[in-house]
Amino acid sequence: MPLKDLGYRLLPGLKWLHGYTAQDAVADLIAGITVGLTVLPQGLAYATLAGLEPQYGLYSAFVGGIVYALLGSCRQVTIGPTALLALMTSRHTGFGLGSGPTYAILLCLISGVVELAMAVLKLGALVDLISLPVTVGFTSATAVIIGTSQLKGLLGLRGGSGSDFINTMKSVFGNLQHVRQGDVTLGLTSIMVLLLLRKLKNVKLANRVRSLRAQQLISGTIWVIATGRNALVVLVASVLAYSTCEQMETCPYILTGKVKSGLPNVALPKFETTILGKNGTQITQDFEAMLSELGPSMIILPIIAVLGNVAISKAFGGAGLSPTRELVALSMSNICGAFCSSMPVTGSFSRSAVNHASGVRTPIGGCYTSVLVLLALGLLAPYFQYIPKAALSAVIISAVIFMIEFEVIKPLWRCSRRELLPGAITFVMSLAVGVEIGLLLGVGADVAFLVYRAARPVLSVSKLQTINGINYILIRPKHSSLYFPAIEWVRSGISKALSIHGTAPVVLDCAHVHDFDFTAARGMGSLYKELAKANVPLFLMSAHKDIGLILKESTNIDFPTIDTPDDLECLLEQTHDYELQLQVTAPLVESQLIHRNPTVDEPTELSKLNGTGT
Repeated sequence: MPLKDLGYRLLPGLKWLHGYTAQDAVADLIAGITVGLTVLPQGLAYATLAGLEPQYGLYSAFVGGIVYALLGSCRQVTIGPTALLALMTSRHTGFGLGSGPTYAILLCLISGVVELAMAVLKLGALVDLISLPVTVGFTSATAVIIGTSQLKGLLGLRGGSGSDFINTMKSVFGNLQHVRQGDVTLGLTSIMVLLLLRKLKNVKLANRVRSLRAQQLISGTIWVIATGRNALVVLVASVLAYSTCEQMETCPYILTGKVKSGLPNVALPKFETTILGKNGTQITQDFEAMLSELGPSMIILPIIAVLGNVAISKAFGGAGLSPTRELVALSMSNICGAFCSSMPVTGSFSRSAVNHASGVRTPIGGCYTSVLVLLALGLLAPYFQYIPKAALSAVIISAVIFMIEFEVIKPLWRCSRRELLPGAITFVMSLAVGVEIGLLLGVGADVAFLVYRAARPVLSVSKLQTINGINYILIRPKHSSLYFPAIEWVRSGISKALSIHGTAPVVLDCAHVHDFDFTAARGMGSLYKELAKANVPLFLMSAHKDIGLILKESTNIDFPTIDTPDDLECLLEQTHDYELQLQVTAPLVESQLIHRNPTVDEPTELSKLNGTGT
């Protein structure tokens, strides 16, 4: 293999450098700076949400952009901290004594390893087990949990935000007497301003100006303000807090506090830590104890990260992207990030949308974003301490309220009410017990429905006539496979058909059946023998040759097969005792059979096809 092709295979992002022009560089630079202005306040806020010091959000924001530029395949995707992963990380960062960052960094490393294993084993299809209603229920529940977890910062209450919905609400309502007026005013004002600025991009002020250049200037200014609204609000709030706190003896706002400046240390994640016990003693936890504490999060968090990243890649890049390549890029972003003190990261839909709207041309735009984050860590970190927590809470709340997807309920109610149940289970249990348990229960409910459908396939039963008036019962399964849980259901359906329509040859239409398992094939053999004892012939119509082979090898029975109902006449005419067969009751039917004589009013197969049957 040529060295060039090997390099492209190992680092697919190198292809973007081929033919990279100055125009591409300018477009990527503008998009990178725009995304950077969005990720700076979000990174600080999401680190706080995760129960970490603010700088860890910025540590998480620069590694992913560089790694994805080398390994990713969708130019719009931006990798970094998200509210959902920050919430799931916060469940393991409240043990004190500096154990929070250790747990978050270790979880980032483990997530990357799990995602890499999924890529190697081609397990990206696991995310397909999470249906849209379950995803909606999960994201909506996490949005509610994230929003309520920020109420303390919004109201100026002391203490961590936490990730437990019920306990957080109890804590908030139990401390309403300690609400700080300055924080409430600043927080609510910030939310209103953020929501108004979000709508600003829909205002068509430029149409009122005749000059084309003025229109472009006004449209560009409005777009920049609307896109960079988070940074703008945080900047104004920080300036207000700085000027107010410097003039007053007591600051009316709770500030973020000192943010460590400089780049993170590149080091191997720690595999042991010290936590604070219930009685105030220090407890050393080894690697095994830390894994026990992380528990299901080691599997669920990577799956959620993959689900979000693949969804974003498909939304912007289309169906031609390689899920395996996206998995590798995401996994390496987490693995490399863990060596730079990053918490778990994935693709951000909001920042990817900003990246797309900014006109990004290649994933190299993520490198410019990373450079801006690094500059902020080195130059602006001392000034981050003046950012009010109420402003960061407002940034998070104004972002997550749009994750609650009420609009899905109405079409689901109209089209498939059954699918509302897994979504409702996921939503309610995520709020009541936890997002991990809620997601597992929702997926479990969906899988239970799939198993039920496999065990109880829909059977279309009809009593028809051939052209020459021979009655037969047509059984038509509507599923493409018949597995062992379904065979008794099929036998019961045939019994009921014989009970209702009387004794007649049974034709099993296998046109849409492409697979039998061994147990189902043996069950079909038993059914064939039982019907044969009752002198009721059983035929397979339009059966694929693989189906016939499975049945032959499993039962040693040559099932009679036909291609069309007309072939049924030929086979029955060769059976000398056919009239006798129609007079025998099938023994597997417990109820009394209802015998019917064919009448001229009963539709024939030909008349049904022609639409002339009555």
